[in-house]
Amino acid sequence: MGTFDWVVLWAYFLLMIGIGVWARSQIKTAADFFTAGGRMPWWLSGVSHHMSGYSAAVFVGYAAIAYTAGFTLYVWWAIGIAFAMVVGSVLFAPRWSRLRQRLAIISPLEYLSTRYNIPTQQVLAWSGGALKVFDVGAKWTATALLLKVFADVPLVWGVLLTGGVTLIYSTIGGLWADALTDFSQFVIQLLAGIVLFVAVLAKLGGVSALWTIWDQLPPGHSQPFNGQYTIVFVLVYLLINTLSYNGGTWNLAQRFIAAPTGGDARKAALLSAALYLVWPLILFFPMWAAPILLPNLDQPQQSYALLTQSLLPTGLIGLVLAGMFAHTMAMTSSDANAVSSVVTRDILPVVWKGARQMSGRTELFIGRLSTCLFIALSMGIALTADSFGGVLGLIILWFGALVGPIAIPMLLGMLPAFRRCGPTAALASWATGLVVFVLVKYVFVGEIKALNPDWVTSITVAGPVLCSLAVFIVIGLVAPWRNAEADALIDALESDETAVAGIPAQRPSASRA
Repeated sequence: MGTFDWVVLWAYFLLMIGIGVWARSQIKTAADFFTAGGRMPWWLSGVSHHMSGYSAAVFVGYAAIAYTAGFTLYVWWAIGIAFAMVVGSVLFAPRWSRLRQRLAIISPLEYLSTRYNIPTQQVLAWSGGALKVFDVGAKWTATALLLKVFADVPLVWGVLLTGGVTLIYSTIGGLWADALTDFSQFVIQLLAGIVLFVAVLAKLGGVSALWTIWDQLPPGHSQPFNGQYTIVFVLVYLLINTLSYNGGTWNLAQRFIAAPTGGDARKAALLSAALYLVWPLILFFPMWAAPILLPNLDQPQQSYALLTQSLLPTGLIGLVLAGMFAHTMAMTSSDANAVSSVVTRDILPVVWKGARQMSGRTELFIGRLSTCLFIALSMGIALTADSFGGVLGLIILWFGALVGPIAIPMLLGMLPAFRRCGPTAALASWATGLVVFVLVKYVFVGEIKALNPDWVTSITVAGPVLCSLAVFIVIGLVAPWRNAEADALIDALESDETAVAGIPAQRPSASRA
């Protein structure tokens, strides 16, 4: 890192804070803070959804996968998400916007008290919030690792720097700041990614390297399935991506909630799908070529950072590093906003009766405070990431395995086909997923490894989500649940037309006092 690299990086951080300060002028109520008042344009929602879907972990954890396993990363991650978003553009994205129109929700879990009951809502809120602390902690760790490789900055200072900047603009600017910084970050990482892509092509002899490198890479690197990333793993992660990227990951649901109409939310989902299909081909190419340019790395998670250092001149290194930070700060700021909305509208009114009569000003203050505390706590987790299996352990195993049991009742509860799955099905599904995760991760890990070492990751990820889904469906069939208000809610989400009888067109928000 030269002086100009640091100038570029600090200019990027100051730009993010500046956007947050500007966005603060747009925030008048908690609805503005958490859902942009339902006024976010579909193209901004789509870009923000895309940027909020991955972080610097891509350049650390996923770079290691690309280095050791090759093209399969694009198959199970990028193609899987693109397919999931096409499905979601029909089934889920429009319904999130309609929930805001029908119930004036500002939290992705707010509707669950009507769809199921308050205990179900609380269980999913508390467990999902705890899970996101660990997930975001992994993102801070990944970013700090990159800064250590580039500039030998100690991990603790890397976490404090990136986390501190995000804390400032997220706390003061809310979802508007998140979305606007997402867009600026998209432009930055687009420039940075193309710069390194071109540099790698030049190093390898030109455009022909796009198809000639595969003969020079280890066997299996050109295959869609390789090593532990089997076809079973890919199919299971397709289900997890469908659940996660369509709202099971709360910050991504907020992008659709903020869209003015269901049609706008659908267009946002399709734009995000197109970006996932195209952009990773450029982003991942240097990672796939890394074994040729940097053979026999002891730490393949450093491959992308080392390529940047070895191929780019001063100034451009800072741009690429800013692009890496852009992903993390986009995801973590939106995560913080989503979790704080759940705390403000779902958890606090249940544990503290006074929260039910909060004024609009007080609710906005609570939202900002909970955003600040969430980011601070996740930064603490980042400093102890090794205790949970490192970056990959937190992201692929912990989050991948546990997001399904939380997302299944949350997302499927919006669909007419699952209207008979009630609170019992939701809670049993959630509990089953947690129990199965503990069993496959800690109790039967030796037996699974003995069967086939390549099955460990697949079974650890697949077991919880498949068992949760089975329990949710079976209980709905065996003990069907009937509730007129829940049925009316589900029917009200079918189109952008007027609300169905039984559900008010608007429900007063928590700032109704």
